[in-house]
Amino acid sequence: MRQATLTRTTAETDISVTIDLDGTGRYDIATGVGFFDHMLDQLARHSLIDITLRARGDLHIDDHHTVEDCGIALGQALTRALGDKRGIRRYGECTLPMDDARVACALDLSGRPFLVWDVTFPTPKIGQFDTELVREFFQALATHGGITLHVTQAAGVNSHHIAEAAFKAVARALRAAVEADPRKGDAIPSTKGTL
Repeated sequence: MRQATLTRTTAETDISVTIDLDGTGRYDIATGVGFFDHMLDQLARHSLIDITLRARGDLHIDDHHTVEDCGIALGQALTRALGDKRGIRRYGECTLPMDDARVACALDLSGRPFLVWDVTFPTPKIGQFDTELVREFFQALATHGGITLHVTQAAGVNSHHIAEAAFKAVARALRAAVEADPRKGDAIPSTKGTL
């Protein structure tokens, strides 16, 4: 229960992912994009969602398809693992400082995907990684995970710190949202009766 495994294969990428919402934050991730692997490691560790992910993509072109499609696959796995969302807290938030950077995340596992992204990177790259791909990942995750996702930067001058603070803030908010609410039993957390 609250686990999912899926594969997603296109002409551009081949991705397999397994998640366990009731894990301990274990990760085994290899996408071929070093900095992105580091960020996904943080996502697993701080959400306490176990993630195993393998991706082969058209990295000879650039990292875009691999990063975006990993967001799609993780969002789909999250949706599958949550099922009808009975008994979860649904909402999560976190303001996370990392050295010079401070990023806040508020999210709702509403089934209504929406991304508000107010994050600015002072450099176009972190090593070889395009900083614009951070937003692309979260857009894909929100869309395919049915998440209303707000990510807002309050401070930061170092692109690596800003990106890492964003991933950790989303992870911590996601951790809170997917957790069981002991006061609600197996009720769906919506007055509509469905999410």
